[in-house]
Amino acid sequence: MTDVTDTLQLTVQHPCPGLAVAAVVGDMDMHTADTLRHDAREIIRQGCPHLVLDLSQVGFCDSAGLGALIGLWHAAQEAGGELRIANVPDRLMRMLVLTGVDAVLPVHATAAEAVATMTGSPSTGTGEHGAVTRSATGIGACEPGDATPS
Repeated sequence: MTDVTDTLQLTVQHPCPGLAVAAVVGDMDMHTADTLRHDAREIIRQGCPHLVLDLSQVGFCDSAGLGALIGLWHAAQEAGGELRIANVPDRLMRMLVLTGVDAVLPVHATAAEAVATMTGSPSTGTGEHGAVTRSATGIGACEPGDATPS
């Protein structure tokens, strides 16, 4: 059985202007969904409306976590950007398929693949520019495609 935790952490990287990749660590559930919503919306508000969530380190997701993803998808669109998810664990992928969310929210095998589709450039990694833990601060105005992913 999976041990459910009450903590969730985002580690943010900026592979190019206008684009953030946030690694989500922890469980996405009723205890942490507000943290996910707040921190990811802060990234969007601070100038990076194009967001990739790397879910490889998510151990558990319930309906509140799924609702947070859908809300973030809407927030990114309202800001003129988009949300994509990557490295989705099998259990969560089954939930996305069963609910039909996978037909709306783009899912990628890797964060690098998601970055490449958002920038139109091939990418071998997500870079380390401006790595921040928890929430992104000091992010400048960004536009994807202004710089080549590193």
